[in-house]
Amino acid sequence: MGWRGILRDIQAASRQAERDAHRRQRALEKQQTLDARMQDFEQVRYEVELYENRMELLTSVHKECGSEWDWHAIQTAPCPSVPAREDVYEQGARRALERYRPSIWDRLFRKTQAKRESLQKAVEESRLRDKRDYHQALKDYQGSKADWENSRQFAARILKGDVSAYTEAIRETSPFGDLTILGSSIRFTVPNRTVVQVELDINGEKAIPSEIHSQLKNGKLSVKPMPKTRFYEIYQAYVCGCVLRVARELFALLPVKIVIVTALGEILNTQTGYLEQKPVLSVLIPRDTLSRIQWESVDPSDSMANFVHRMCFKKSKGLFAVEPVRLEELRV
Repeated sequence: MGWRGILRDIQAASRQAERDAHRRQRALEKQQTLDARMQDFEQVRYEVELYENRMELLTSVHKECGSEWDWHAIQTAPCPSVPAREDVYEQGARRALERYRPSIWDRLFRKTQAKRESLQKAVEESRLRDKRDYHQALKDYQGSKADWENSRQFAARILKGDVSAYTEAIRETSPFGDLTILGSSIRFTVPNRTVVQVELDINGEKAIPSEIHSQLKNGKLSVKPMPKTRFYEIYQAYVCGCVLRVARELFALLPVKIVIVTALGEILNTQTGYLEQKPVLSVLIPRDTLSRIQWESVDPSDSMANFVHRMCFKKSKGLFAVEPVRLEELRV
């Protein structure tokens, strides 16, 4: 082959390599674009999931509740057992010493005495370990016994209707953690052994999103203003759900018969033009009535019809200020 043929082959190979490089570059660019789109898609899906989770929390807050406290079981729980002094580790080390038989290599290299001494030392160390473990178990027992005695005495106070114990139990257990995360603050009073009164500040403007987030078929994020009627509907459900949740938590914690919950929201004062915290829902909730509700299927707003309550709601304007239900007027 002449030099022209060799040159043509070299040029053809070079062009082929260039075409291959371009194909690889285009493939990589396409993959990069797909990856970017996938990242955008995943990011949008993540944002939508956050939004949907937020809405789920707002509209299902009434469905969750802590475990019921069995104060009778706490009061009658048996005292912790006194730990027995054991020699588990020492016995194990002693058996190892007794079973030791010098091997031919131990005798040949004169290691028998050293190994016996090492095993004897292990026995002493194991004895000390048993002793330390016993002292620690005794210390743990003393702490458990003190906790048992305190719990038993506290349960007795609860069962006797000690209102100061009720207050202490609410503060120590903090049963309304989810509500404070969603933007609500709570104050409570215990006027007598059968009733707990609660004021609940609802931060609707911050708790409820003002926009609706969804993912379009092309993967892009759709953000639309939430219609006012939908906002008010969610706000009402959230307020009613919070009231129910407070009552459920208190009935699970304390042996009270009635919980009165007044929810306060921001209402426009037309005389001053400022927003003010006013009662927008006030409910008297008996334990027996609440216990008959099916929580997975109940609508929190509709459920208010089961109780003595005060609420004024209009679809186009939301909740209005109401007079709170008072203990005195109901003679509870």
